[in-house]
Amino acid sequence: MTYSVAVSGASGYAGGEILRLIADHPEFEVRTVTAHSNAGQPLVSVQPHLRTYTHLTLQETTAETLAGHDVVFLALPHGTSGAIAEQLSPETLVIDCGADHRLESETAWAEFYGGDFHLAWTYGVPELPRMHGTQRDRLTKTRRIAAPGCNASTVSLSLAPGIRAGVIEDRDLVSVLAVGPSGAGKSLKAHLLGSEILGSANPYSVGGVHRHIPEITQALRWAGAASPTISFTPVIVPMSRGILATSTARIVPGTDAATVRAAWEDAYAGERFVQLLPAGQFPRTADVLGANTALLGLAIDEVAGRVVVVAAVDNLVKGTAGAALQSANIALGIVESTGLPVNGVAP
Repeated sequence: MTYSVAVSGASGYAGGEILRLIADHPEFEVRTVTAHSNAGQPLVSVQPHLRTYTHLTLQETTAETLAGHDVVFLALPHGTSGAIAEQLSPETLVIDCGADHRLESETAWAEFYGGDFHLAWTYGVPELPRMHGTQRDRLTKTRRIAAPGCNASTVSLSLAPGIRAGVIEDRDLVSVLAVGPSGAGKSLKAHLLGSEILGSANPYSVGGVHRHIPEITQALRWAGAASPTISFTPVIVPMSRGILATSTARIVPGTDAATVRAAWEDAYAGERFVQLLPAGQFPRTADVLGANTALLGLAIDEVAGRVVVVAAVDNLVKGTAGAALQSANIALGIVESTGLPVNGVAP
């Protein structure tokens, strides 16, 4: 079966990455691409690497333009997808790559985003451990999916196995992330210019104000955390893509190292796209470039009594577009890995 697909925000990084992945999907046919300021231009004039789509022209982003497709990907700025989604048929599979439908708490939305609140959709991180099963179980046959925040899903995948197994405490969690500037989108921002970030590392949203914090704590509550707290510090580094997240947590007293490691081994055993490396090995962002793969390395700091999890993802693939496409496959009953690369690009 062939599904007709529309991609909004197709001129941006997330939209472009969705299109790159769909180009190798045998059951998806992209028929419509939309944008805002670039509407009216050929898609390849703003995404020149997407040679598959030389026949497509960017149209205005309206509900009318997106209507009538089997699958719609919304790669729009936060606060703009909710109103459009409300006008689309409930039979259409809609995947929102923005934040509008990620949070269950209206209070958290008001505190970290502001503006109109929209009800949460099914969260699009299939491998995410929950108290019972994984998030994959909830994606089957849904027609509304909220793709994750890239930092949020990386940290959640890093810590949720230990929370579910009861081997780490849910208070005093700490994550420090090296992130590429593509996670901030394609629009021009002075602090993301090459002259500003080359040769420098720049922290941002420091001190508990980053918008992905409530998304992380929400996911950890699904895994069994009662009242999780996390100190979350992202740092922009001069690489176009990637996240390297180092997360630590206090080990529950009396828990031995083998039991701690087993929590992550059990959580991701058999998973294609989330892999725990052998003891003593840790990932690099280069290892997952272009892949829908999250690689995790785990260590036990016995002196500090903490577990250390280092996770590497490509923020535009597993962090956003790959998670969206993977979740869409599940919802449609397509083989989950269809169109998704597990191998990175090197050098």
